[in-house]
Amino acid sequence: MSGELKLLFAGAMGAGKTTAIRAISEIAPITTEATNGDFTECDKEETTVAMDYGEITLPTGEKLRLYGTPGQARFGFMWPILAAGALGVVILIDNSRPDPLADLELYIDAFRALADAGAVIVGVGHMESCPRPSLEAYAERLAALDVVVPVMPADARRHSDVVGMLEILLQQIEATWAYDEVMGGVSACGLMGANS
Repeated sequence: MSGELKLLFAGAMGAGKTTAIRAISEIAPITTEATNGDFTECDKEETTVAMDYGEITLPTGEKLRLYGTPGQARFGFMWPILAAGALGVVILIDNSRPDPLADLELYIDAFRALADAGAVIVGVGHMESCPRPSLEAYAERLAALDVVVPVMPADARRHSDVVGMLEILLQQIEATWAYDEVMGGVSACGLMGANS
């Protein structure tokens, strides 16, 4: 392993990908924000059009490189490009969107190989103001898709929430894949101390 590990953040426009990377990155995130021309999908002034990038140094000294995908489906051609070589993906869902379960299905389908490998976690935002659908509804939709991955409430603005998702995702990867071959000796333990 080269000492460079890659994880993705994916989700609809406005789900919190840029915010999550900003919350935990040790460097000022690199973004490709442009003026939003599609207010039917989200009322944000700007949106990611290629990717976001940040990084964390793990306790082993290896860099965990964080890539945020663009959320608009018209930029979906970037998703497989960014997924190449990724260990896993954090799918962020905005529970206040019109059909968040459809959003979940779209991103599970887009990253199906990682989902089937157990290398996905789903973080659901805005549950305090929009409690429906419930986490159980997400679990039921995942089961209908024959996918078993963790689902948790998450606020992309909170360092502890984002790092917590990464720790669970890395533990999921360790449990699913051959630890030494895939992780190169990187452990999820101690990640919480990174960039705290």
